Order: sequence, then structure tokens, then C-alpha cells
Amino acid sequence: MTAKPPPALKIEGLKKSFHGRPVLDGVDLSIPKGSIFTVLGPSGAGKSVFLKCIAHVIVPDAGRVEFEGRVLETHDRASRADFRRRCGFLFQGNALFDSLTALENVALPLEQTTNLPAAAIRERAREALRQLDIADFESHHPAQLSGGMQKRLALARAIVTHPDIVLFDEPTAGLDPLRRNAVFAMIAKYRRRLDFTALVVTHDVPEALATSDRVALLGQGRIAFEGAPVEFASSNDASVAAFRDSTAALRETLRSLETGEAL
Repeated sequence: MTAKPPPALKIEGLKKSFHGRPVLDGVDLSIPKGSIFTVLGPSGAGKSVFLKCIAHVIVPDAGRVEFEGRVLETHDRASRADFRRRCGFLFQGNALFDSLTALENVALPLEQTTNLPAAAIRERAREALRQLDIADFESHHPAQLSGGMQKRLALARAIVTHPDIVLFDEPTAGLDPLRRNAVFAMIAKYRRRLDFTALVVTHDVPEALATSDRVALLGQGRIAFEGAPVEFASSNDASVAAFRDSTAALRETLRSLETGEAL
């Protein structure tokens, strides 16, 4: 029997409320090391809050997060600093620096976390830009780029340090279908090449099922489903079916509108 890979992240009883309204109400998940693990859910389900609690951008009300067996305590600065060094982030807001060029934005994490010479940093940053098809815009500032290009720039910056784990918050938000496919394909490609763990939150079901090793569904503050993509696709669970099938119906409606077919 093949040994189960050890978890990169283990989340137990994660809770967070805002103004008395629970957003996370006891989330439990174990993220296998080296996997692409995707948390699905509709807008407003708390997916971004979940990621930000893990990264400690938001302080959770209760629960614990372990990174490779080490508990990430709020007061433990050493464990938090180690996690930040070994983690890449891509949040919905992109967090790009408007005063820096695209190349400078991507190079910044390398400048902050490595002792590489300036020439090597520039080359690694340019390679990341090439992989995301934005190398021709390395001298542009974020404000000069479209929303989709800004998202790709943020993704390039998240992977440029070759981190052990990368948190992706809606990495395809605002992108067209071809770019969505390209971004998920790029996540899979870099995960294989650089051997990091990818934790993705998204509402893009087909792309997630095609690229993920495991998926979970977040609903009403808890994990309603966790399993393999094929299990999600065939599940008769009411929560899964409501989210999965409503997404499929919407895509079919949009396809019909685009092709002019009768509904």
C-alpha cells in the first residue's frame, strides 16, 4: 500500500466571525504535501477569509494551523517568519506596487528573501514574466496593464521564489476562458517543476477538477465535501450538487447566448 503523503498544512476548528456573523465555523482540512488542493465555493462563502486566516493576514477567532507539523501560533514570531519565507501568496487584490515596473514587482520577493546577484534576480523575474506571456511589458507599471495582465503579474511574483507552498486566492478572477485555462495549467506546471504545494480557492469548477489532486467545498462556514475531483463530479450530496450543477447550468446558458442557440 502506498504511504499517504504527510500534510503540508493541517487546519483544525478554524473560526472567524465579523460583527457577530460566522464566516468560518469550524473548518477542518488536511492539505497533502506536494498536491494541488482546491477549495471551491460560491462568492461570499468565506474562501478568501479562509486563506487570509492561514496566512495570518486576518487573525482567526479560534482553531489552529500547522505547517509541516509546526503549529503557527499568533505569538510565535519565529514560526510565522519561517512560514512567510516559505510561502508564496496571490490574493484577489494582487497587492502590486504601483510605483514599481512589472519586472521590479516580480523581482522584489527575490531581493527580500535571497542573496542572489542582481543579474540572476532579473533573469528569474524575466523567466516568470515569459511564462505568463507578459515579458513584453516588463517596463510597464501595474496601472498601465489590464486587469487580466495584473493578475498574471501577481501570479508570476507568487511563484518566482520557488516557494514550498503557494496560496492562490481566486487566481483566475476577471480572466477570459482561455486565460483561466492557461493560469490553472501554469499552476500545475510549476507545481510539478518546483515541487510546491498549491492551495487554491476558486469558483471555477471545470478548471479546478481538471488540475486538482483533491477538492473541497466550503459552505455555511464548514467543509461540506472533501475528496478526489472524480468524487466531486459524481457526488449526489445535496450541497455539492447545488453548487456544481448551478455552475454547469450557468455555463450552458452563457454558451447558448454566445452561439445564438435557443434556450
